[in-house]
Amino acid sequence: MIKITLPDGAVKEVEKGTTPMEVAKSISEGLARNVISAKFNDTVVETVTPLTSDGALTLYTWNNDEGKKAFWHSTSHVVAQALEELYPGIKLTIGPAIENGFYYDVDFGDQSISEKDFPKIEKKALEIARGKHDYNMRSVSKADALSYYKEQGNEYKVELIENLDDGTITFCDHSTFTDLCRGGHIPNTGIIKAIKLLSVAGAYWRGDENNTQLTRVYGISFPKQKELTEYLQLLEEAKKRDHRKLGKELELFTFSQKVGQGLPLWLPNGAALRERLEQFLKKAQKKAGYEMVVTPHIGQKELYVTSGHYAKYGEDSFQPIHTPKEDEEFLLKPMNCPHHCEIYNSYPFSYKDLPKRYAEFGTVYRYEQSGELHGLTRVRGFTQDDAHIFCTTEQLNDEFKNVIDLTLYVLNSLGFEDFTAQVSVRDLENPDKYIGNTDDWEKAEQAIINAAEEKGLNYVVESGEAAFYGPKLDFMIKDALGRNWQLGTIQVDYNLPKRFDLTYKGSDNELHRPVMIHRAPFGSMERFVALLLEHTGGNFPLWLIPTQAIVLPVSEKHEKYAEKVLNSLENHEIRALIDKRNETVGKKIREAELKKIPFMIIVGEQEEESVTISVRRHGGKDLGSLSVDAFSDLVTTEINSTLKSF
Repeated sequence: MIKITLPDGAVKEVEKGTTPMEVAKSISEGLARNVISAKFNDTVVETVTPLTSDGALTLYTWNNDEGKKAFWHSTSHVVAQALEELYPGIKLTIGPAIENGFYYDVDFGDQSISEKDFPKIEKKALEIARGKHDYNMRSVSKADALSYYKEQGNEYKVELIENLDDGTITFCDHSTFTDLCRGGHIPNTGIIKAIKLLSVAGAYWRGDENNTQLTRVYGISFPKQKELTEYLQLLEEAKKRDHRKLGKELELFTFSQKVGQGLPLWLPNGAALRERLEQFLKKAQKKAGYEMVVTPHIGQKELYVTSGHYAKYGEDSFQPIHTPKEDEEFLLKPMNCPHHCEIYNSYPFSYKDLPKRYAEFGTVYRYEQSGELHGLTRVRGFTQDDAHIFCTTEQLNDEFKNVIDLTLYVLNSLGFEDFTAQVSVRDLENPDKYIGNTDDWEKAEQAIINAAEEKGLNYVVESGEAAFYGPKLDFMIKDALGRNWQLGTIQVDYNLPKRFDLTYKGSDNELHRPVMIHRAPFGSMERFVALLLEHTGGNFPLWLIPTQAIVLPVSEKHEKYAEKVLNSLENHEIRALIDKRNETVGKKIREAELKKIPFMIIVGEQEEESVTISVRRHGGKDLGSLSVDAFSDLVTTEINSTLKSF
């Protein structure tokens, strides 16, 4: 007999060799019908894997992220089988589950596919799924695995197998299909009821531009057709909210091939939006005791060697800038923190001077691969709302909690209220990814957990998500479409103060090392604006939107009164424009609606006589006839309801 511990702490004693599915059946038939994947002692297993030792068992259904991952990975096998049957001679490479669905990278050789081929591939995949084929894992020797794929002429699988250890190689079989696979499948293909291929793209083998370009087929699947229908409706809404589409329509930003890929150009409306976001945060930062600093866009290579950023970003970043002086090299700034360390180093501090809080809207540069670039969410030049706090160990807890308060203020003011805090810690199995010693890492990780608990945050701990120099607290936001984004980060760092030999004189008259907190509530201005656009659909909070109202004169003879109204609105600090074009009011209203302007103010003969304005809300609601003062009160009330003082 073996002892199986369940997530609620209950222990079941079962016969050795019992499977996760049999454990589920012993709990309830209803659970067994819904279980599609399992984890035993932190290892993903099949529902039919015999359990041979004591351990902890977690059973997953479609409602768990891990269950979805197994479902989508299993579907990638079915789609791969369909592709092999429809396109003989293709070479399969890898087909993992991703956040929403799966992909499979395929070498089609002289053949090709496009979106017009999707219906026949989906039909074939569903035919296979309806066969209710079991997924069966089996161990294969390295020699046999290599022989199998060499016979197929699949050099990609051969390369993967050559990097694996004998005794760790497994194949997965279902129907007539076999694939190299580590495991993690649903019980059988019959659970898959709906499959949709979403797109096709190019992808280099192993992400290396020097390798063969493969065809990446993206797809998603569901246990019910109804869920696929709902997902596709969500995708359509996401297309409407795509920040690249809205950014163009609202004239916020653009890109230029002459300027360079991944380098956004902010148009007047976008620049006004950015400026308002900056002023909003600067006002809160000032109250929180931050001092603004400004640092250059470049720095000597040695600066980033000292910080560790050169080892992290150097090879994958922009090439060094060489000056006329021999052996002198500069780099485009990949992060602001090394510069802020040197600002701290410019003056001898005592414990009475701490904490020091330096803030900067600093632009940094990373050479992202062209295939990774995506609108404002993945760019090569971006501005961080960066700040670094240098404090004593005794001040760390309070300072960290204060930063949490500031971050929550920012998120709540902009309508991001559904979030989970994520404590991102080291991957203990890959220590080479990080700098610094174990003691400092443990202290930093515990400090973040303590602060999160004291602030009552709903948090999870994620291994392997830390920055290379320290752990962090990330805010994982759920947007209006239910998608999760990382937005806002706070990090504790014992390493950079050592690397830059930062000190302060303590009350004992001895030199001590400060602790450093890295903090960016927005993360980057570019990505934040992109996510805000998609979350709001371009309907920004009234306090933030560049144009709050547009005045629409009914005809040319009402333009003078429209000018008076505009002047009065500006005196009330309402950001407004006037549309004097020789177009109908109806057309002007339709265009104002497309530009997401919150209020349309129509003025004609009746309004001029009564010294009023007719107000129409974006979305079509008629607010009737108001005085400018009454309208100003309405605007102020709405702004005050969303924008609180920090």
